[in-house]
Amino acid sequence: MLIVQKFGGSSLATNERIMNVAKRVANSYDSGNSIVVVLSAIGKTTNNLIDRAMSINKSCSKRELDMLLSTGEQQSCALMAMALHSLGYPAVSLNASQVSILSSSDFGNARIQNIQTNRIKSEIEKRNIVIITGFQGIDKNNEITTLGRGGSDTTAVAIACVLGANACEIYTDVDGVYTADPNLIENSIKLKEINYDEMLELTSLGAKVLHNRSVEIAKKYNLNIVVKSSLNNEEGTIIKEKANMEKMLISGVATDRDVAKITIHGLKDIPGLAFKIFSLISKRNIVVDIIVQSTLNEDSNDISFTVQKKDLKETISILEKNKDYLEYRDLTYTNNLVKLSIVGAGLASSPGLATAMFEALYDAHVNIQVISTSEIKISVLIDEDKEKIAAKSVHEKLIERSMG
Repeated sequence: MLIVQKFGGSSLATNERIMNVAKRVANSYDSGNSIVVVLSAIGKTTNNLIDRAMSINKSCSKRELDMLLSTGEQQSCALMAMALHSLGYPAVSLNASQVSILSSSDFGNARIQNIQTNRIKSEIEKRNIVIITGFQGIDKNNEITTLGRGGSDTTAVAIACVLGANACEIYTDVDGVYTADPNLIENSIKLKEINYDEMLELTSLGAKVLHNRSVEIAKKYNLNIVVKSSLNNEEGTIIKEKANMEKMLISGVATDRDVAKITIHGLKDIPGLAFKIFSLISKRNIVVDIIVQSTLNEDSNDISFTVQKKDLKETISILEKNKDYLEYRDLTYTNNLVKLSIVGAGLASSPGLATAMFEALYDAHVNIQVISTSEIKISVLIDEDKEKIAAKSVHEKLIERSMG
């Protein structure tokens, strides 16, 4: 069998943990498998590199930042190869350039476009354990790019797909996918299985277990992913096309603190204005999430929408520079919010779930600022200091009681 195994930074935080991962990889190799390992940067390396860069130049270019951040994964891979060598196993570490992981040119948030497999297959044929840097790519100009935080998951899934791997295992510091963040909700429940669509919604809504683009790729190529812990041998969670959710209507509660809300006041009620606003923003590769329009009177509208906190300053600048073009009265914004969401296929056929969610928030004395819905999710914006009490109340009412 060909197995792709990805290990996160917490799994590599100390020399002892690196050796633990090396032994786990060696055990899989000893079972007769061909192994490709994808690694994140060690521990807090990426955060430390960002902090150091900001201390030198708070306006550093995205190109140079990617050049810096890509060194974290190279350290992990070289050290892992050394650890495996010390155990007597053949291993070779490769970076994105050596593999030819070709990406777009969007520094800090590049997308994988193609992966050359010749070098990987050549090393596998030599019975080497192949260790590849996650999180990074090379663009058409041979510039180093990074895929966004958590991008090593996407690297691993993409490599598994192009190689036609028999399994893709994502190892982290939790032993699977839970109905909520176990650090936030102590009674969260580990899922045996979850389908792609629900997992994609959870990752997009703040669940930190997987990079959302890794789930997109897995769904496209129908690749099953197993999420499990690198620190124990517990069974993990399988992410696949169809999952038996044990008749659970709601598969998870997610919170996202990386959200800022902007409201544009006093817009004319004319066709095409929303297009003008969001085309200006999209040209700067800023992702807009929730959008709500409210009518004040026959001639005037307000439009509220959310962006990531890192994009707030730039988005405000774009709107202010184009005030005459957009002809709005003024704008307000805040980043003291949390997006709380419930996800589940049962939402489409059980309208009472929305009522139960709102009742749970009422019971917890939590005010809702904005509501957004789709077939399998409901999201609300609330004050950030209400995150834990709100998530706990919703989880208890919609998941714990249904499982009881």
